Amino acid sequence: MALLLDGKALAQQIQSARVEHIQTWTRRVGRPPGLAVIMVGDNPASAAYVRNKERACDRMGIASLGRHFPTDTAQEALSQEILALNQNPAVDGILVQLPLPKHLDATSLLALIEPAKDADGLHAVNLGRLVRGEPGLRSCTPAGIMRLMAAHDLPISGKRAVVLGRSILVGKPIGLMLLAANATVTFAHSKTEDLSELTRSADILIAAVGIPKMIGLEMVKPGATVIDVGINRVTDPTTDKSRLVGDVDFAAVEPIASAITPVPGGIGPMTVTMLLENTIESYCNRMKITP
Repeated sequence: MALLLDGKALAQQIQSARVEHIQTWTRRVGRPPGLAVIMVGDNPASAAYVRNKERACDRMGIASLGRHFPTDTAQEALSQEILALNQNPAVDGILVQLPLPKHLDATSLLALIEPAKDADGLHAVNLGRLVRGEPGLRSCTPAGIMRLMAAHDLPISGKRAVVLGRSILVGKPIGLMLLAANATVTFAHSKTEDLSELTRSADILIAAVGIPKMIGLEMVKPGATVIDVGINRVTDPTTDKSRLVGDVDFAAVEPIASAITPVPGGIGPMTVTMLLENTIESYCNRMKITP
């Protein structure tokens, strides 16, 4: 049986440990850390994700400064909102909830966020700092993966890691973080030949492709650490009820893996927690506080 990497439990532990710190800082500074989340439209998945962030902020004592705009909001209006938040002294972290409606240019909007307030760690400046190995706000999901592995003392140095996916959200930054931790990293994607042969060579397998249960038993090396980033909603045709599954066929892979993340309850809660950690880091930097 594989070690279950319980991201939900670790996320709760990290958040609880921050409550007393935030109370102390709030008394000293006169205000708590502030996170502004910009959401456009009524995407149900995005709305649920934003609610989770707001609840976590409430539990920790972080000010949640939500900004919810209708679907037809113009690019210029959102641009002006981001610029105003950049100047708002009560805001330490800014997040644009993705995906955005198709008429909006997410790349341009993300580029407007002040890098020091980039709670999602996706600004080109922060990604560049990651490439250079310099301090900076890190992409939340990859940072959550690294934190979860570290909490369980899973070996990385010298190991062979295969990353399935090359997005700027997960694939590329987690590859760089693993490389910085002295893993040998290979990226795989839709054009990779002999994919199963490659994944079977991995000591650490990161699945971030968005295809339900794509990774089966035949694609995993016995004893591998398997990190499932996928969150896919599928419907059971017999009951017409939907449920969340990952990119990994958990039931098939779990018996041979040494460690594995569940879906839900694995990387998702860690992503939210790293968003809050980025907001706290920005707050401490701006207020000249030692975390």
